[in-house]
Amino acid sequence: MPETMWVFGYGSLIWNPEFPVAEARVARVQGWHRSFCMRSIHHRGSETEPGLVLALDAAEGACCDGVAFRVVDGAEEATLALLRERELISSAYLETWLSADLAGGGTVRALCYVIDPQHVQYCGGLDLETQAQIIARAVGGRGPNRDYLWSTAAHLADLGIADKDLNWLARRVRALAGG
Repeated sequence: MPETMWVFGYGSLIWNPEFPVAEARVARVQGWHRSFCMRSIHHRGSETEPGLVLALDAAEGACCDGVAFRVVDGAEEATLALLRERELISSAYLETWLSADLAGGGTVRALCYVIDPQHVQYCGGLDLETQAQIIARAVGGRGPNRDYLWSTAAHLADLGIADKDLNWLARRVRALAGG
């Protein structure tokens, strides 16, 4: 683990890191894109009615804007344990270290959780309407799938990070949910 620990968030970590943050910077990772490509059977869905959560899916020429969080000095081990408990609940994510380019300059090595495309929960390639239908009805241990989507889309907008697919999904799921 690097001396200074950074974590790259692209979904719920942006608005709910759950670990002590010393600094947060908008950042970009190359070769990955944010996608609702993981079936959620714990946090935002169930085994009988899986929801969808975001993951970083590898794609040549792609990039993903998110937030790089510098962990408070001395909290690295506790943060790693917390993230492993939260993110590796079903082994669909792979823990990896990626190079993250910070807005305003500089690059850090950041801990990141990316999708394992060989895992049974991987569902890359679903069209947006199918994603919206799933997200609108799924509920898991951390609440309705739609709340996860709406919170992520709102926080990305607050940060000035554009994600047209997420914005379309947020509008469509609101229409499906009747609000």
